[in-house]
Amino acid sequence: MLDTLHAALRRDPHLPAVLVAGPTGRTLVRATRGDLADLADHYAAALHHRGLRPGDTLGVAVRPGPRALAVLLAAWRLGLRAAVLDPGAGPDVLRARLALARPDLVLADAAAQAVAGWARPLARRARLALPDLAGLGGPVVTLGPRLPGCAPALRAGPHPAPRGADHDGDAVVVFTSGTTSRPRAVVHSRASLAAGMATVGDLVRPAAGRPVLGGTFFVLVPALAAGAPVALPARAPRVLTRQLARLRPQASYLTPPRLRAALTAGARFTGRVWTGSAPASAALLTRVKQAGAAEAWGVYALTELFPAAAVEQAAKAEYEGTGDLLGAPLPGVEARTADSGELLLTGPGARHRCLGEEPDPWIATGDRAHLDARGRLVLEGRMKDMVLRRAENIYPGLYEPALHVPGVDLALLVGVPAPDGDEQLVAVVQPSPGTDRRRLRGALEGPLRRMGTARPDAVLLADIPLSGRSRKPDRAATVLLAAGRRRETAGRAMAGRATAGR
Repeated sequence: MLDTLHAALRRDPHLPAVLVAGPTGRTLVRATRGDLADLADHYAAALHHRGLRPGDTLGVAVRPGPRALAVLLAAWRLGLRAAVLDPGAGPDVLRARLALARPDLVLADAAAQAVAGWARPLARRARLALPDLAGLGGPVVTLGPRLPGCAPALRAGPHPAPRGADHDGDAVVVFTSGTTSRPRAVVHSRASLAAGMATVGDLVRPAAGRPVLGGTFFVLVPALAAGAPVALPARAPRVLTRQLARLRPQASYLTPPRLRAALTAGARFTGRVWTGSAPASAALLTRVKQAGAAEAWGVYALTELFPAAAVEQAAKAEYEGTGDLLGAPLPGVEARTADSGELLLTGPGARHRCLGEEPDPWIATGDRAHLDARGRLVLEGRMKDMVLRRAENIYPGLYEPALHVPGVDLALLVGVPAPDGDEQLVAVVQPSPGTDRRRLRGALEGPLRRMGTARPDAVLLADIPLSGRSRKPDRAATVLLAAGRRRETAGRAMAGRATAGR
C-alpha cells in the first residue's frame, strides 16, 4: 500500500487529499493529492541530498498534517527509519528518547523548536515543552515555515531521490512508555507496518470519493490509497459536530472521549464509526448508532500490533458474560494466554522488537484476557490494575463493563490504600451530562449486587481524570481522587459525631 500510494496520488493530482474544518465547520482543502505527492518528492530529494541513506534514523518532531505524512512517505521511499518524537512529551522525556534513538537528522517544525524567546509563547499555546533540540542526536532542520531562531530550513537537492529500499528493514520507531532513565520504543519493520496498513484497509474498506474522518497515520494511508479524501477532526466539539454534518463521512475514527464530547454537542453520524485507544463501552457504541451511524465498532489495538481485534455494537450489546468483549482476532492475528492470564499476541503486523532488545514474535500485552467459546477475546483488565482486598485478587476489567448502565459515561474500579494495609475497592462512576444522580445510583444497584464478593466498598459519582493525547482514563489520578473523597467523607463523619457528643 505504501509502495503504491505515490502513484495513486499522481493519478488524480487535482482531487482533495487532506481536509480541515474552518471555525464554522466549513470544509477547507489543506492539500490536494498532487500537493502530497510533490511534498513527498521534495522531502525525499532533500533528505537524500543531506546524505541520508537506507537504514539511517530520521527524528520527526512535526505536528500531524500533510507535512508529517509527506515526511513519512519520503522516509519510506528512501528506506529510512523514522523515529516519531512527540513534541508534547516534555523536555526530560524527549531528551531521553533522542538519546536512545540517536537520529542522524531531526526534522522539526517551528512550533516544536522552543529554543529562543520568540518560541516560548508559541510553544505554550501548543502545549509543548521541549529542550533545545540541537546537540540531542543529529543536526536539526526546520520543516515548513522558518521563523527567527529556528534551525536552517530543509532544502531540496538538485536531483530526484532514488528509491532506497526494496528489502525489509526498520521503518518506524514509536515511543510508548518507560521512564526518562529507560524509555521504551517499539520498532516496526517495513513488513509489519505494511501488514498493519493492509489489515486496516481490509477492515474499514474505504471507497474512493467519499471522505473519511480521522487524523492518524493508520487512517490516512489506507483512505488515500483507496482514493478517499481524509478530513482531520476539528478540536472543538461544536465545530466537529458541524464538520460531521457537512462532510457526511463514509467512516469516522474518533477516540471515546471525543465521541462523548461530540454526542454531548449534538453530533449526528453517518456510515461506520470506529473508536479505540481507550475503553469503549457497549453503551457508548449504542449512543453512536442512535445518533445515526450505520455501524459502531470498538477496535482493540496496541502500538505493537495495530489493529488486533474489533467488535461491532450489536455483538457487544448482546454479550452477557463478565469482562469486556473485544471481538475475534483479526485475520492473521494469533492469541494465547500465559499461565498468569496475560494476553499474548502475534501476527504479520506485530512489531519486530523494542529498541535495544532482541526480537520476540509474541507481544506481552499487559492485559489479562481469555478466549470465549466462540474464539473471541474478552478483556479482564490490566495486569497492573489488579486490586488486592482481603486476600482476594480483583481484576477491575471483569466488572467495569457492567457499570456502564444508561446515564454512565465512564466507570472505573480502583483500589484505595486503607489504614490497615489492605485496599478498599471504590467504583468511580462518571455520569453523562444531565443525568439524575439519584436515579443513577438506583440503576447501579443491580450490577453492584451481581458483583458478589467483588462488590465495591463505596461508589463515587465524579468526573474521571483523563491523560495523554488519546485522553485515556487515568487510574492513578482516579485513585488519588477517590482517596481524597474518602478522607473528606471520613472527616465529615468524625466532625458530625463530635458535634453530636457535645
